[in-house]
Amino acid sequence: MFYLPAYAPELNPDEYLNGDLKQQVRSGRAARSREELESRVRSVLKRLQLRPERIRSYFRHPKIAYAADLGY
Repeated sequence: MFYLPAYAPELNPDEYLNGDLKQQVRSGRAARSREELESRVRSVLKRLQLRPERIRSYFRHPKIAYAADLGY
C-alpha cells in the first residue's frame, strides 16, 4: 500500500495519459463539433491501445515508479 497526498497529479499515471491525449487531440485543426471532438478522442485512444509500450512509458517516470510492476 502506498500513501499519497490528497492532491498529487504528478503521482497519478492517469495524468500522463490525459496529457498525451490532450496533446494529440489538439494537434491539427480545431474540432468544429462535439461529435468531431468525440471521434478524435476515440481515435487517439484506439491508437494508444495499439501501443502498449507507450502506456508502459508512463510508468517509467521516476515519480510513478511506485505504481509500476516492471517484472518483464
